[in-house]
Amino acid sequence: MISEGNYAVIFVSNRQTDSDEYHSVDAELMELAKEEPGFIRIESAENPIGITISYWKDMESIEKWKHNARHLYAKSKAKSWYQSYTSIICKVEHISTFVNNAKAE
Repeated sequence: MISEGNYAVIFVSNRQTDSDEYHSVDAELMELAKEEPGFIRIESAENPIGITISYWKDMESIEKWKHNARHLYAKSKAKSWYQSYTSIICKVEHISTFVNNAKAE
């Protein structure tokens, strides 16, 4: 569960390739991140801009993930996969959640 004081890594991208390797490495990284100590959750959407937000317990966890061998490999390929990208690290200061549990008729 995300809580105040955790961190969010926001990755905004404009992909320029739709290669099998990109999709394979992306799926692998999503699974590997979930195994990292300090990982909390990941959310991703693409249409047409890609936005992936991963949540982490602390900056130490993010730093460790940045040095993961497969993550480093993906970074080395980034300029061939993306037209542009931005990575932002934010501290979670406030959380507000709404869930509509009403059933559709």
